[in-house]
Amino acid sequence: MDIQPYTSTETLAVGRPWLMSMLGIEANVSVTLDLTAFDETLHWTEASAYQPDRKLKSGIPLGKNTTTGLYEPYAAVTNEVQTATITGGPTGGTFTLTFSGQTTAAIAYNATAATVQTALENLSNVNPGDIKVTGNAGGPYTLTFGGQYLGDNVASATATASLTGGTTPGVTMATTTAGGTATASDGTQTFRGFLFTEIAFHLGATKAAAPLMVHGQIDVAKLPVAFDPADLPAGSNSQFVYKV
Repeated sequence: MDIQPYTSTETLAVGRPWLMSMLGIEANVSVTLDLTAFDETLHWTEASAYQPDRKLKSGIPLGKNTTTGLYEPYAAVTNEVQTATITGGPTGGTFTLTFSGQTTAAIAYNATAATVQTALENLSNVNPGDIKVTGNAGGPYTLTFGGQYLGDNVASATATASLTGGTTPGVTMATTTAGGTATASDGTQTFRGFLFTEIAFHLGATKAAAPLMVHGQIDVAKLPVAFDPADLPAGSNSQFVYKV
């Protein structure tokens, strides 16, 4: 009986749920990370009894510090943050918010942040995730822009009040953080690529070698750290292709 060996090969993208296409990964560049610039939970997970090393997550957008020559988290542009404050102590009535020419349905004076967010998401120019609303019932409400408005300097929302009770009640809008402003000037504000694979490192380590993905296709929504793909050539809100 002639018995021939059987060989099978399987390739797994372990720890890379954001990777859509492995096209061109042979173009990866070896870089050195400044581990002191990365934050626990956001960028890396703590060691455990079963995993003695800390683990830096793959898919982190990276920039290069022009002073040290080391790679750090990409310092993306800021997201717009606006606030809506109900003044005058109303006891009834409603108000509306208008964003980029679209106006919400009437919102109760004591509405929850979730209700305000839903009212905004019902606008034709706002998708779920584009504006996150936080705050107490009755405000002040904090509107943080993301999604298609990630990193953009968006137009200020306006409010129209039909409130009752209190003393000259109204709604005041303010921009607390303007979007589109670079958060760094040390070189890390320029995107260089993604950390291609997970990196394990010991407590106390300050540097680590790592592969920088400079050619491939990714799913922005599954990255461990959000960034604005509109900053890149051929970018979009769902995927992008970056080539050397």
